[in-house]
Amino acid sequence: MSIDKTLLPIRIVFVALCAAAGWLVCYTITDWDRYRGVAFTVGLCIGLLVVLVDFLLKGFSLRGLSAVTLGIALGGLIAHMVGTSPLFAYGKDFDPTRIYLAQLALFLICPYLAIVIALRGKDEFNLIIPYVRFVPHEVDIPLVVVDTSVLIDGRVARICDSGFLNAGLVIPRFVLNELRAVADSNDPLKQARGRRGLEVLNELRRIKNVDIRITESVVSKREDVDAKLVFLAQSMRAKLLTTDYNLAKMAEFHGVQWLNLNALAKSLRPELMLGERIEVDLVKPGKEDGQAVGYVEDGSMVVVNNGRPHIGQRVHAEIVSVLPTAGGKMIFARHVGETV
Repeated sequence: MSIDKTLLPIRIVFVALCAAAGWLVCYTITDWDRYRGVAFTVGLCIGLLVVLVDFLLKGFSLRGLSAVTLGIALGGLIAHMVGTSPLFAYGKDFDPTRIYLAQLALFLICPYLAIVIALRGKDEFNLIIPYVRFVPHEVDIPLVVVDTSVLIDGRVARICDSGFLNAGLVIPRFVLNELRAVADSNDPLKQARGRRGLEVLNELRRIKNVDIRITESVVSKREDVDAKLVFLAQSMRAKLLTTDYNLAKMAEFHGVQWLNLNALAKSLRPELMLGERIEVDLVKPGKEDGQAVGYVEDGSMVVVNNGRPHIGQRVHAEIVSVLPTAGGKMIFARHVGETV
């Protein structure tokens, strides 16, 4: 059941109570018997007005309310300190009315400015009062902030399904907005990448024991996304999960631990030794006569001598040499006369 359907009966009862309260007010004041209809209408309108304000505040989070409360408190404190300072000391040449109006203006302006500043920096507000942070200090579960590239990459779902990533996944709202914008792009390639990211997100939700948390953080400019991701990871004492090398280095510069899926995949590649036999799928001919090129499961390219007749098949090959390259390793092997 959705929240709106749950709140509907409560709203109806609240409006009815407001109207009944307006009606009952006439019983407490003797001369108001003839105004019962008006009092009933006023109570009904007040109830409807409150419900309208409730609708207008839809989406206003507890963090926003906390920020507003802090703004009112700080603004009122500043206004009180200035209003009672020697600047407003009474004297024979001071008009009390003007002083009162100036103090009233302070109590209107200072809380307003403080509220605006607090709402603009809700995440910084979490650093001031730790108990309204996204995750309380007492909770020991590690957190990982996820960026858009990880969702588009897709491997995070398989890693979580395997149980190797035992942490809460924090997905900021601006990451979801960016992913949705990519999925709605007119470019077919970007659209496909965005839709794959949305599918991966749904896969993560279906995996049991995966703690997914959506934080209501937004950014006004696309250029600020990387900086906000790093800031969120800092404020939540979380790690940053990304496949973006530049973002990873930015996080490292700010002292944020980062997890790179490409680095993880590279570290999981098995160490191949000379004379070891491997299975390889041959997909195309090589440069030299009789050679065929294939790939093993980790993506490393294998050049197999005497393998050209077996293109399109999976064969057994024996490693004769391994050549390190910038993109990984190039493996040279010879066909041992067996197919899989």
